[in-house]
Amino acid sequence: MTGTPAQAQLQDITWGWWLVVLVGVLSIVAGVIILFEPGSSLATLAVIAGIFLLLDGILELIASFMRSTTNRGLVALLGVLTAVIGVLLIRHPVGGVTAVALLIGIWLIAMGVIRFVTAFDEYRHRGWHALAGALELIAGIVIVANPNIGYTTLAILVGIGFIVNGIGLTALGWGIRDIRHAAS
Repeated sequence: MTGTPAQAQLQDITWGWWLVVLVGVLSIVAGVIILFEPGSSLATLAVIAGIFLLLDGILELIASFMRSTTNRGLVALLGVLTAVIGVLLIRHPVGGVTAVALLIGIWLIAMGVIRFVTAFDEYRHRGWHALAGALELIAGIVIVANPNIGYTTLAILVGIGFIVNGIGLTALGWGIRDIRHAAS
């Protein structure tokens, strides 16, 4: 590659765009599976959600170390919280509908608040980021307010949350890819 040092630095920063897209696609797939199989066992839902949350948390932690990440502390906090909840869901998948609902509800609230607040730092697609954050926040509040909701309702809310998160991550990954190609 030939170019300026700034172009080379931008190429280095954006090398992992495909990881963001991959996690986004996995989130969408997990959400669709959850929506189409709400009658599956709670343990399966908890393990699928736990694996996704663990992977998402690890990627958030990695992103917090990148210089280009704004609000690195919030991203790191979100990564740690997401990874811890993922491990808990994998480790104790049948801890009860209430425990799983509360963990997922707390995760959705944290994710929604952080996504909503950081949306105002974005110049492009500010409305989409704010909408995704608001939807995650509302879904989390509904779950935490009534953790004894039916399993099907919980599955639908979680599935929608995963799909919204996946769409956002996929769009972000493609945006990073476009920046990478524009720099080359």
